[in-house]
Amino acid sequence: MAVSARPLDVLVAGGGIGGLALAHGLRKAGVRVTVYERDRHRTDRLQGFRIHINPHGSGALAELLPPEAFARFAASGGKGGNEFGFVTEQAKELLRLDAEITTGGARAPEDSHYGISRITLRQILLSGLDDVVRFGKKFERYEREPDGRVTAVFSDGTTATGDVLVGADGGTSRVRAQYLPHAERVDTGIVAVAGKYLLTDETRAGLAPRFLAGPVSVLPPKGCGMFVAPHEFSGENDELEPGALFDNTRPYVFWALAAKRPSWDRRTGGRELESLTGGELRGLVLDTTERWSEDLRTLVAGSAEEAVTVLPIRTATPVAAWETTNVTVLGDAIHSMTPFRGIGANTALRDARLLCRRLVAANRGDIGLLDGIREYEAEMTEYGFAAVKDSMKAATMAVSDGRAGRVVARTVFRSLNAVPPLKRRVFAGFGDS
Repeated sequence: MAVSARPLDVLVAGGGIGGLALAHGLRKAGVRVTVYERDRHRTDRLQGFRIHINPHGSGALAELLPPEAFARFAASGGKGGNEFGFVTEQAKELLRLDAEITTGGARAPEDSHYGISRITLRQILLSGLDDVVRFGKKFERYEREPDGRVTAVFSDGTTATGDVLVGADGGTSRVRAQYLPHAERVDTGIVAVAGKYLLTDETRAGLAPRFLAGPVSVLPPKGCGMFVAPHEFSGENDELEPGALFDNTRPYVFWALAAKRPSWDRRTGGRELESLTGGELRGLVLDTTERWSEDLRTLVAGSAEEAVTVLPIRTATPVAAWETTNVTVLGDAIHSMTPFRGIGANTALRDARLLCRRLVAANRGDIGLLDGIREYEAEMTEYGFAAVKDSMKAATMAVSDGRAGRVVARTVFRSLNAVPPLKRRVFAGFGDS
């Protein structure tokens, strides 16, 4: 496809974090864009946990969003959360990384770390896009037109035709399934049971301060791993924009215990985890952690049944470069990853910024459309699949059955913790990647 002789018309299938960020950036640059979202209303997706936005993500948001929207994002970040630690199953400290180490100290807003509710972030991203987002549009397939354009077909029988189709429709992407059917998303065999421990004055009093200071990774002798993260809310995210329903969720501590499915099966007598009630799942975790510190077990025991759920861990598999067309993908639609590195949303935002730059250049006539998409895909797949690999490695380590390896890790962490200058050097910028 030659250099564009007329303004581009971009179709985005999926109104998640990456798709909406891309839409903001394109609109900001004067490129016509429409987002087609399967949810029927902007408030349908009021669920999800808090996420960490690192400098890759915050830099992308600063570039793509209007200044007032980025200011809302920055103001909506929760308090704390930049300290990170590792403890044993007895809650004995192995390693503590303070904010100075993990983030490098004070930074500009566009180069900073933030903790934000996924719900709140999506609502901020939806703000100002009333004329861009079409709700109730479930993507089914696309068709090629004789003139080279692409038509998206939706489940309600309607269609939309544009110059570019971007699949931003998540891990179960229908765009990817049609365009890159060989790009598989597989079950890792790892399953997490997760829950929320709501924070009140009373529940805070019964919780060890360490679990309120920042995320903690629990390293038992072998076979499983636990992640704990406090999520505080500043209150600044309530009604930031008239008519927008922002998340008013009370502060809580998120916890997740991950293990290989056979390990869970041995404890359930073969019953599928997905068939258990929240109360049964909570009891299962309490049984699994029977000899653990009461500080950790309190989080589980104090979580409401309806707040406990099963999270099967899936991941994309890297694929070789494909022939570029005017259909492309971003975020989980191409490189979904395990949550063990906490970088999925940041990688999607990085995609959105890069693709936006290339499409804007094509719209100006600086480069050919396919050349721009090809450059995007080459760079995106390199860092995206590297993130997939790193996240899978972290997941495998978290549930390793190798006792010797876990002993070595615990010993190394203790040694580094005892020598602050060495600790700072080894973990400098730990949270940036």
